[in-house]
Amino acid sequence: QVQLLESGGGLVQPGGSLRLSCAASGSIFNRNRMGWYRQAPGKQRELIAEITSLGFTIYANSVKGRFTISRDSAKNTVFLQMNTLKPEDTAVYYCNTAPRALDAWGQGTLVTVSS
Repeated sequence: QVQLLESGGGLVQPGGSLRLSCAASGSIFNRNRMGWYRQAPGKQRELIAEITSLGFTIYANSVKGRFTISRDSAKNTVFLQMNTLKPEDTAVYYCNTAPRALDAWGQGTLVTVSS
């Protein structure tokens, strides 16, 4: 059974930081590259960060240098450290396999960047 549970979102001021977590079922975590996606209001969901099982990372230009993806294989958890947040980072954030996502999605976690 696929399980993806995101957490850590909230309201933060511009320039602030948040750390998101995603607990994934072992059946998908151990064999796959994992990624963080986000969907801003009125926009399509986009892949913003990926991490391979060996820890190699890829970032979208919009978050490069500000966000860091990491994974804890012992806990089947993937993280997204978000620094220097901007209002345009406001979105619902999801994790899933990458670069191709599974059909099943978690509920996501809402990040709102506003003063």
